[in-house]
Amino acid sequence: MSLELWLAFAAASTIMLLIPGPTVLIVVSYALGHGRRSAMATVAGVALGDFTAMTASMLGLGVLLSTSAALFTGLKWLGAAYLVYLGVKLWRAPTTLGTDSADQPDVAPLRMLLHTYAVTALNPKSIVFFVAFLPQFLDTAQPLAAQMVVMELTFLVLATLNATLYALLAAAARKAVRTPSVQRAVNRTGGSLLIGAGLLTAAWKKAAA
Repeated sequence: MSLELWLAFAAASTIMLLIPGPTVLIVVSYALGHGRRSAMATVAGVALGDFTAMTASMLGLGVLLSTSAALFTGLKWLGAAYLVYLGVKLWRAPTTLGTDSADQPDVAPLRMLLHTYAVTALNPKSIVFFVAFLPQFLDTAQPLAAQMVVMELTFLVLATLNATLYALLAAAARKAVRTPSVQRAVNRTGGSLLIGAGLLTAAWKKAAA
């Protein structure tokens, strides 16, 4: 894989990752509620979720999703339902009066990791996107397996850095949202966006991929 092709892939991946989606929303939500201590768990969930989606794409699940209406529909509804569930849960989340992070309802790091992983991995759009996205940067004159490994590692590093940046920025802005009215607005805005993302996932047509 040439340096020019790798740089083009890295640039395209960076632009795609910077666009906020359901994964970024849940990372930011946890960072606002639990501060920097949530970052390690949510970032790990993002990395594992993207690794699952990219690996599944490379192993042919993306092609199967593109051709099997039943499998695509099932995975789409599962991912959509989970996003709506998380959105409703965030919408109804209680606000806290204190400035101490201990006032926040405790959430185990493993639960944060699993939630973030599920949102990232249970998205058929990601798998189908990788199937359409990766081949554009493959040099067919070179061994494909090595190129795919390089692209997967590159994307995972960029995705991890992107999630870390969002988590740290949200954690830094946490003090500005400590009043109950602002917390409630943040929770309901984030919840609405997650619900909207779930509804858009449910409405997304396979042909649009």
